[in-house]
Amino acid sequence: MSATAIAIDSLVIICLLVSFFKSREKTKMALRVALNAMRRLGPSILAVIIIIGLMVGFIPPKWIASAIGGERGILGMVIAALLGSVLFIPALIAFPLARSLLSLGAGVMAMSAFITTLTMIGFVFLPLEIRELGRRFALIRNGFSLVVAIIVALAIGLLHRFLPLYP
Repeated sequence: MSATAIAIDSLVIICLLVSFFKSREKTKMALRVALNAMRRLGPSILAVIIIIGLMVGFIPPKWIASAIGGERGILGMVIAALLGSVLFIPALIAFPLARSLLSLGAGVMAMSAFITTLTMIGFVFLPLEIRELGRRFALIRNGFSLVVAIIVALAIGLLHRFLPLYP
């Protein structure tokens, strides 16, 4: 276990003890809420582990690096943005997946485009959005979201060039 994990766990235990001595009923109620949340999130967390395991097991790192690696630049970012636009993956799964793809050779700019389009563009829901909000609004919103996602990815790529936060 890392020093960070030990520090966080220790802080949680201390806060839990302080809360327990201050108000046993509120602490018990909070623990029940946390347990229910854990039961709800458990399947999603398991899905994250399975999807990442399958990705790491079946997709060769060379393919990821050649398709959306840092050397691909703008083209890799566009490929990742298109993937993010058409896939339907909850953010809870997408963030760990992006981290795994980064470790397999994907570029920072490409993963920025992937995450941004994944959360902002809903190609899967486009027919429903058109029906409920109108064709013009849905197309303008998705087009604008794509432009913003590309701008965000370019900005993060530029920022990463001058201030590398991820090796």
